[in-house]
Amino acid sequence: MQFDLVKHPGGVFSPASEIDLERLQRFKTGETYTAEIKLTRNPQFHRKVMAFFGFCFEHWCANRSGLEHMDEHSQFDRFRKDLTILAGFYVQTVRLNGDMRVEAESLAFANMKQDRFESVYSALINAAIKHVFANTKDQSILNRLQAFF
Repeated sequence: MQFDLVKHPGGVFSPASEIDLERLQRFKTGETYTAEIKLTRNPQFHRKVMAFFGFCFEHWCANRSGLEHMDEHSQFDRFRKDLTILAGFYVQTVRLNGDMRVEAESLAFANMKQDRFESVYSALINAAIKHVFANTKDQSILNRLQAFF
């Protein structure tokens, strides 16, 4: 399982979002667990991107996509990847049966340079306006989206 965590003084880590908090409830208090910690890119920028995805996710409907039976974390993860693909940042691969498969580029710090990540980020807003918000002209939604940049 993977979680986004924020480090606080005294060596304490806490979940970075409500979704991560909910998933952490599965673990028993007082038990010992092994974790591999990786630093994300500019933490403030990363939080901004995740807040952007969260805002868009709140306005998206899982029922229309066939994902309504998945847990919220899985829905969010699929949504995030699909929006990245719609923004034009993906890799095409061929399956063993010859079918073409499209996979979102990883936004992980180790997999993408900062300038490329910033290009992805600016393309995400256009993909969100077109595919999540149906080319809305609602100024309050457009202002909220612009506030993430």
